[in-house]
Amino acid sequence: MRIRSDVEVANISDVGCERTGNEDYFLYHEPDDDAEFEHRGRLVLVADGMGGRNGGEVASHLAAEVIRDVYLRAGNGDNGGADPRGADPRSVLIEAFQQAHQAILSMANTEMELRGMGTTCCAAIFKNGLMYYAHIGDSRIYLIRNGEAVPLTEDHSLVARMVRDGILTPEQARNHDNRNVLTAALGVDSDSVAGDFPIDPQELITGDIIAMCTDGLHGLVSDEEIALTTSHQSMREACKELVGRAKVRGGPDNITVQLLRVEQVQK
Repeated sequence: MRIRSDVEVANISDVGCERTGNEDYFLYHEPDDDAEFEHRGRLVLVADGMGGRNGGEVASHLAAEVIRDVYLRAGNGDNGGADPRGADPRSVLIEAFQQAHQAILSMANTEMELRGMGTTCCAAIFKNGLMYYAHIGDSRIYLIRNGEAVPLTEDHSLVARMVRDGILTPEQARNHDNRNVLTAALGVDSDSVAGDFPIDPQELITGDIIAMCTDGLHGLVSDEEIALTTSHQSMREACKELVGRAKVRGGPDNITVQLLRVEQVQK
């Protein structure tokens, strides 16, 4: 797959130190054709599945496939050709999350061993110097600029809600017994998706780094460490170092990180 020189991209998904299977999944896609790329932009995604047996792995893979398919179909005219105006990326992400949610629910309802499966998901479409993004669960998107990692997402988790309500401090939340309890995920509970789809995209400048990661990373590696690790080396080496830090600290969960550095803003 072609990766254009306006970005530097790297990604790693590691099983961690205690799990035998990997329920995380990442996806990166940009069309090879220049006209198609101008029409769609590039898609970046990280997901963290959950469910009995192989349910988590199935859910994260299925979500990524459905979201990619919606992204690839969006804006096509009645004759199958691309609409030159392009599709609104935010609308694409909303529709993609909804279809992924329904696909997971449908599969879980027809295959007994997959009952209860679901997945977190962070996804972004990069187009014309802007990042449109969507999020559900406790995987995260960070903007790293001027050596500081700023979370662009708020975790959909019980402890995050308790922190927002002033019941817990961030320090207490990190070690709370219920820190892995989610309040929203694709494929869980309702017919609609309780995700976040910011109206305003993030404007990007040269040198910005976008980090997407599952809680297997951000649960063990601080925001400050993420910023420091990504700011002074290649994205590939930064991915390796971040995963290594999480594993040195026990790595009880799968660990996934995807990094994208803006080398040149495309307008």
